[in-house]
Amino acid sequence: MVDKAIPCVELEGVPFSCLGLAETGRYIVEAAKEGRGGWVVTPNVDIVRRIVRDALFKHLVSSADIFTPDGAPIVWAARLRGDKLAERVPGSDLFLSVCEKSARGGLPVALIGGNPGVAEAAAIILRDRYPLLEVAGSVCPEFGFEKDERQLTELDEFVRHSSARIVFVGLGSPKQEHLISRLRGIRSDIWWIGVGVTFSFVAGEMARAPKWMQVIGLEWLHRMVLEPRRLIRRYLIDDLPFALVMLLKAVIYRILR
Repeated sequence: MVDKAIPCVELEGVPFSCLGLAETGRYIVEAAKEGRGGWVVTPNVDIVRRIVRDALFKHLVSSADIFTPDGAPIVWAARLRGDKLAERVPGSDLFLSVCEKSARGGLPVALIGGNPGVAEAAAIILRDRYPLLEVAGSVCPEFGFEKDERQLTELDEFVRHSSARIVFVGLGSPKQEHLISRLRGIRSDIWWIGVGVTFSFVAGEMARAPKWMQVIGLEWLHRMVLEPRRLIRRYLIDDLPFALVMLLKAVIYRILR
């Protein structure tokens, strides 16, 4: 359940946190220091669309504590409605913010996901960037792990015996949410954060969009150019119409309010 101490704006049935990037990072780290765990979902337009149209997925993520507005159209729609979302809080930025604050706070973190070797490479870079950060392990499950009971059991054991207080899961949606839901049942004292392709950005396997594209909401276009076969249909056929309707509904809501 969403933490009632966090101010939220509801959009398409999703209670988005009004906390900015730095505030969100501080909240997570302070809660972890106090021994409290939680779950952060970082919805972009694609994840919002899935929440709206997939009842099982909506039920799955309903137990999350924080929903951050990863996608620019989410912030635009909220502002068109007259609601105040502080800023975008992309999972990739939240990852670095939480790691930096965890290093200063002495909180171990762990990484699950990414392509083979990428989580390990990201962990090495994190240690160089934040010398005080303790990375308590990194693991990349093999393709098809979600149907392999042996791999799932290994992940269960990894988490059960981990000293990590915060675990980042970078598997893309909905795989990362399904895995977090499972592993959270084993360690509810951990903070779980889904971060998509972030490990690839940090490790240098994939280039993130230039800052100017991030600022004007075109990060999705950069991703689509890098991975056209995988993303063209998702972004242009599925997500773009959904985003336009979401923005139109926000305008109508503002007019009729």
